[in-house]
Amino acid sequence: MTPKAVVFDIGNVLMTWDPVRLYRKVTTAEELAALKAEVDLDAMNLEVDRGAPFRETVEATAARHPAYAALIRLWHTRWPEMFGPPIAGSWQILERLQARQIPVFALTNFGRETFQLARGLYPELNRFDQAFVSGELGLLKPAPEIYARLERETGLTGPDLFFTDDRRDNIEAARRLGWQGHVFGGSDGLQAALSRVGLG
Repeated sequence: MTPKAVVFDIGNVLMTWDPVRLYRKVTTAEELAALKAEVDLDAMNLEVDRGAPFRETVEATAARHPAYAALIRLWHTRWPEMFGPPIAGSWQILERLQARQIPVFALTNFGRETFQLARGLYPELNRFDQAFVSGELGLLKPAPEIYARLERETGLTGPDLFFTDDRRDNIEAARRLGWQGHVFGGSDGLQAALSRVGLG
């Protein structure tokens, strides 16, 4: 069945997301390894993605780990250096879909404030027909409720939707609802997957 709309994750599908890239600029490999062993930066980021305030969440984490406070605070003060550049091939696919009047949606784990920051840095993030952002909804992938929210608001369900995400668990959650899906590993693979369902 040919889908009626395509749903894109953002991080590492449409935009590069690489926090380690920043830390490699400012510290040694040994100190970075120690930071990662001591501080659960991914958990901190998930709190932001769930809707927690950006600066306050980073500051609270820094306060709990004073030995690494300066490095932790960089997550807030130098966040743009972790995000981007765009993944050109993916944007070309999105543009071709839109040129054919196929709706494109974003379904992304992203903080409220960081998403607004990202949209200012990269205006192409304003191109979606609609963006479903975890921090605005208070829901995180792969919880089924965030997929259900997209279905309710778009009026599309099951195989009408084709979803691409770089995380297999997020795709599997979508498939359990009947969506078509592709684990993103590069724009060529995505284009081939779209061609197989009639959107090539």
